[in-house]
Amino acid sequence: MAAPPSPTQPSLPWRTSSSIVMGVTGCISRAFIFGANSTEVHGLDNFLQLLDERKDIEGRTRGLLTVSNHICVIDDPLIWGTLPFRYHFNPANHRWSLASHDICFNNKLVSIFFTLGQVLPTHRHAHSLYGGLFQPTITQAIRLLSTGPFSPTTSPAANPSPVSPDLTDPFTSPTTTTYTYSTNGHDTFPTPSAYTSRRYSWLHIFPEGRIHQHPQKIMRYFKWGIARLILEPEACPDIIPMWIEGAEEIMHESRQWPRFVPRANAHCTVTFGDNVGGHDDRNSVFHELRRKWRELVEEQREKGVEEMEMGMLSEELRFGERAVHLRMECASKVRSEVLKVRRGRGLPEEDPKAGLVETWVEEGGKHEGRMRDGSWVRDV
Repeated sequence: MAAPPSPTQPSLPWRTSSSIVMGVTGCISRAFIFGANSTEVHGLDNFLQLLDERKDIEGRTRGLLTVSNHICVIDDPLIWGTLPFRYHFNPANHRWSLASHDICFNNKLVSIFFTLGQVLPTHRHAHSLYGGLFQPTITQAIRLLSTGPFSPTTSPAANPSPVSPDLTDPFTSPTTTTYTYSTNGHDTFPTPSAYTSRRYSWLHIFPEGRIHQHPQKIMRYFKWGIARLILEPEACPDIIPMWIEGAEEIMHESRQWPRFVPRANAHCTVTFGDNVGGHDDRNSVFHELRRKWRELVEEQREKGVEEMEMGMLSEELRFGERAVHLRMECASKVRSEVLKVRRGRGLPEEDPKAGLVETWVEEGGKHEGRMRDGSWVRDV
């Protein structure tokens, strides 16, 4: 008996719930960032034009990747409060993001909220054996930036316990197929890339991988996962570098009780840079790196290595010297594009060593709190 065709989109109850979560969160963020704080936004018109061009899902030819520094635990969703109200109730043209599995997906209630809010559960190396740039969630992120739909993967049956993060969309999945995936072989989450309505989606990422509040507004090095999101999708995504300032005043890591309450009267700035990605792949600043990546993939085919589905890689493409070097170079290039937006804000040049992994190793074994250079760090 033939398998039932994949649905083009999640169920109506799921889509409605997601619209409510995304819309209400966006409206609260907008009211707070403009009503309780002073906020400047630069480059928004061009970004909104890009979003408007992406309204027609069938007409999309590539994904959208926004990249920024990370200075506050509520950067996302706060920065999206800069978008006009009309954009917040349309999840199909809104951002997907990544968040810590052990913080945002530690029980059923918060898991429902963040999943409906288009957030994917990510394991952190310092807190989980399942972390790293080859974890299943990164595969889902790459597929969201591609055309899809992609086959659901094998995952355990969802645990109904309220202390379990497991989720499914019961209105979409028939008894014979569950549109889910697992981040660690034990949990269960809806597979976002299984639907044609998610083709060439928008993904936002903080490549520093943690909050970094530095007195000189310096960024940490960028982790290599960002390189996979640029090198591996079918078409080079549109890539918008962004720069955030002032949000650290809202939720500074040194804040006292009540720590969970955002502070008001901050002066924030959100700056959208120019598109450095792939309206025309040949003109992308990442064209040469993507060409080299495709050559590596083709070499694997010529060696008889079985071609894998989008987001799955052979051992050589994971750990081979040339593949690793390409990811390092790509992550560094993305960081340099964010630095251009920072420079456009009139900030002084940072020490070139700030972009090196070796510089931050000198922090020692301390992962969070106040560092030797006066910065505050939180691993979220």
